[in-house]
Amino acid sequence: MFDLTFGKPASNCAGVRRRDFLRVGALAGLSLPTLLRLEAEAKTANPRRKHAKRVILVYLGGGLTHHDTFDLKPDAPEEIRGKYKPVSSSVPGIQVGNLLPHLAGMMHKVALVRSGAHNNDHHETATNWVMSGRFGSAFGDFPAIGAVVAHETGLEGPMPPYVAVPRNPSFTWELGRSAYLGGKYESFKCGDPNDPNFRVQDLSPLETLPEARVQRRGSMRQAVDRLAGKLDAAEQVRTFGEFQKRAAEMVLSPQARSAFAIDRETDKLRDRYGRSTFGQSCLLARRLAEHGVRFSTISYGGWDHHAKIFESCDKKLPEFDKGLSALIEDLSLRGLLDDTLVAVFGEFGRTPKINKDAGRDHWGQAASLLFAGAGVQPGLVLGATDKLGAFVTRRPVSPADVAFTILDSLGIDSRKQLLAPDGRPIEILDQGELIRELYA
Repeated sequence: MFDLTFGKPASNCAGVRRRDFLRVGALAGLSLPTLLRLEAEAKTANPRRKHAKRVILVYLGGGLTHHDTFDLKPDAPEEIRGKYKPVSSSVPGIQVGNLLPHLAGMMHKVALVRSGAHNNDHHETATNWVMSGRFGSAFGDFPAIGAVVAHETGLEGPMPPYVAVPRNPSFTWELGRSAYLGGKYESFKCGDPNDPNFRVQDLSPLETLPEARVQRRGSMRQAVDRLAGKLDAAEQVRTFGEFQKRAAEMVLSPQARSAFAIDRETDKLRDRYGRSTFGQSCLLARRLAEHGVRFSTISYGGWDHHAKIFESCDKKLPEFDKGLSALIEDLSLRGLLDDTLVAVFGEFGRTPKINKDAGRDHWGQAASLLFAGAGVQPGLVLGATDKLGAFVTRRPVSPADVAFTILDSLGIDSRKQLLAPDGRPIEILDQGELIRELYA
């Protein structure tokens, strides 16, 4: 019997490399024209998924309560179901919480996954897991998805490939970083776009600087470049030089200055998104998508409601509802949703039972996620939890599955091996598969 395995299995949809396809065909005695025709048919039947040109990740740090938003349990006991009522959405049979009226009218444009699941209830560890797709320590052993995208798509052009709005998520320290990929693949942190004086650092025109300061900056960059050449093994020096180069490119780039100029939007549109940090972050992310940023993370924390959860959600859910619905609507109206993947999730859900402090605690066993755009099947509901919303009963979706799907949408091979600083090869993902049900 022939062994038709030639090295490591390929990860494309056809399941075989082109050269291996041809070698198998040669063994079978097929002619070259026949082989090429069969190969073309295989590619047509199983094209590599690449619907997205860009990704916007809305990260809900702290852990969104699924019981009170997208997976309500109105028939559960009072200590489970909480105070919010389910309301009908734009998709028959799909209900969401009554504090999400705008999103209720948008459900025909999104896919709802009610079966996000893992087994970790620690903020930092779970956050690094869901933002990278790989399980490690709380200190971030593996690069965030955005950093991988920056690494794989390159740093060319006037815009940074990976931007955090307003900054990376954090609890006791910054999370979702580039890990072993190094500093040049970290996110560009732009600050709070809802600040009346919002201006991204180093993006003011050069002509406002005195000539002497411009020359001093140039001399400093040259000195750093010379030092980096002498100390080639020093990653921090190389990173600093890269940051200086990128900052100079952005200062000189009208495209970059235009992308971050949120004040060019009309008051009416800014009001539609909501005059909050989250609402204006969503609006800025749309501007960045228009200007070529490949991966934007909107960090919207504050969902760690161990006490008085309903008092907090009474304030936060309307902000979330207004900003996210405006983002999806605006992307759709501008023709950007077709090739922009929007993903919405936190590190875990919240406990089914309301605790003694009128809060819900960490719960890694179940969470709700949203996806929209870039070929995602609108109006879909995938997975389910039990009658208490405690455990996934149908189609569990892991952090690795989410990361795999996001990377695959951009055409990035999740099984590719990247190199650690010591030369050790590390797969981008060691687990996970495409969430195929998201695609019609």
